[in-house]
Amino acid sequence: MSFQIAYHTDAGIRKKTNQDALLIKTAKSPKGRVGLFAVCDGMGGLSQGELASATVINGMSDWFETELPELLLSDNEQIDTDIQQQLVDSVKALNQKILAYGEAENIKLGTTITALLIIDSDYFLLQVGDSRAYRIREDLFQLTNDQTLVARELERGNITEEQAEIDPRRNILLQCVGASQELDPAISQGEVKEGDLFMLCTDGFYHEISEEEIFTSLRPDRFSKEKQMKETLVRLVDLVKKRKEKDNISVLITKVTAGEVS
Repeated sequence: MSFQIAYHTDAGIRKKTNQDALLIKTAKSPKGRVGLFAVCDGMGGLSQGELASATVINGMSDWFETELPELLLSDNEQIDTDIQQQLVDSVKALNQKILAYGEAENIKLGTTITALLIIDSDYFLLQVGDSRAYRIREDLFQLTNDQTLVARELERGNITEEQAEIDPRRNILLQCVGASQELDPAISQGEVKEGDLFMLCTDGFYHEISEEEIFTSLRPDRFSKEKQMKETLVRLVDLVKKRKEKDNISVLITKVTAGEVS
């Protein structure tokens, strides 16, 4: 198994800094090829959002390099449970680190995280906030649920989908890394098939583009080379900017293949 990977990130049409951050890590292991992919959307004044998102990305990178190899070498029958627990524990520890910094400096900062760990034919998905993960096969399927006030109101039936799209509260998060002592990351596991394409993105990407447009552009059978993937992402981000998206925009895609990466 191999990965074809592409990403694109842009500060957008309004903001001077890009507080989004991305992570791409791959390695060979006794259990096959493994990959960790993540997007973070930092929040805070000046450079604080950048600091929060970078702290989480660096922390997850360290976990991939130091903690995950030990798990993959073990004969523990509960390895899937252990991986999920370690992912959650790592993000909770980073939450405490950012929270302590914010309290010491008397500032507010935080970040979302959506992280995808692929190990052979399994994936593990962790989320805090409203950055999303999708899987694209013969259709487009959203793997995450937005942890926002508007998403909760929509789920409860208090507003319609049309109202949710224009609700001024749609950026209010129910939780983010670095904002409070209590953090409850969503964690899930699923199956990976050859040819699957996974997409991670911050909310700046998906607000001004339809799921039909995403699926039409990112169908896995369209791509044989990473260059094609990159060019498509650049075009989609440019489209979102033309539609006057004001936030930072980041998108990362990973196609699972059996052969060598082109």
